[in-house]
Amino acid sequence: MKTILITGGAGFIGCHVVKLFVEKYPDYTIINLDALTYAGNLENLCAIENAKNYKFIKGDICDRNLIKALFEKHHIDAVIHLAAESHVDRSITNPFDFAHTNIMGTLTLLNQAKESWKNDYSGKLFYHISTDEVFGSLGNEGYFLEDTPYDPKSPYSASKASSDHFVRAYENTYGLPAIITNCSNNYGPNQFPEKLIPLFINNIKNNKALPVYGEGLNVRDWLYVEDHARAIDVVFHKGTIGDTYNIGGFNEWKNIELIKVICKVMDTKLGREEGTSEKLITYVKDRAGHDMRYAIDSTKLKENLGWEPSLQFEEGIEKTINWYLDNEAWLNSIVTGDYKDYYEKQYVSQ
Repeated sequence: MKTILITGGAGFIGCHVVKLFVEKYPDYTIINLDALTYAGNLENLCAIENAKNYKFIKGDICDRNLIKALFEKHHIDAVIHLAAESHVDRSITNPFDFAHTNIMGTLTLLNQAKESWKNDYSGKLFYHISTDEVFGSLGNEGYFLEDTPYDPKSPYSASKASSDHFVRAYENTYGLPAIITNCSNNYGPNQFPEKLIPLFINNIKNNKALPVYGEGLNVRDWLYVEDHARAIDVVFHKGTIGDTYNIGGFNEWKNIELIKVICKVMDTKLGREEGTSEKLITYVKDRAGHDMRYAIDSTKLKENLGWEPSLQFEEGIEKTINWYLDNEAWLNSIVTGDYKDYYEKQYVSQ
């Protein structure tokens, strides 16, 4: 029996991890800590909200008193740390928010784990979920490996790189048992529609412009979110303490090619003439410091722990589009308020 604190569990990736652990491990107690900022949504967790082994707590990972109380009251055995500010565009506008949450929040959790576990680390684990963006940008060849030197290019990736370094520092200095995984771009159900795929699905549905940065030639590796949740499960239970694992989808796509796939599938789903949605593509000024290519090599995870992605992108994107079309009420409730103001500022003004 374990009590696991999952941070950011109402967010996109977090909600899939929470649901997987609650349903798969009834003997575990899952504590979901989320501040419910703009991207956190408890509707993502309706399926398990009344489960006996699940508890939600609204709170900020930077709140030292709250984190201390959680560890003391619930006798936390492990942390799966997903809570983070994660959108590059927002980090360019508000870098201090990213430093506060991603660095100081991680440090708060690390320090409380160290204090609560008091060097008795048997059965304990601090599992930190990071991103491939800490490695910087690739040229046309090569892949990010676990030992690729860090070279962050945006305030977001710099904040995540710093949090990674703090995790390693606590492991090396205090012996805190830790694992880090670096993942590629996730997609799938429940993603907040500031990110490319749900943004474009929603815009196509509403016949709005599809804002493409630059020429759309930037390359990303795409990972279906449920595959990522499975990988986290595997690493949590089988990973080696002190190790790092890359989690990627082996699905590289240029942005413009990915967008055209979405357009084609959406035309079919909506009964529109093929090519209709592509006419909505609008090229906008490129993002400052836009990394050209990310590509992650997950061979170590496959060979050492037996994980590999279950879906190729064409299958995954159709499942994703079906989910958003079948959950219009969820999407419509999201695209209001702060998101609407942000969208207008970020894209329409260009």
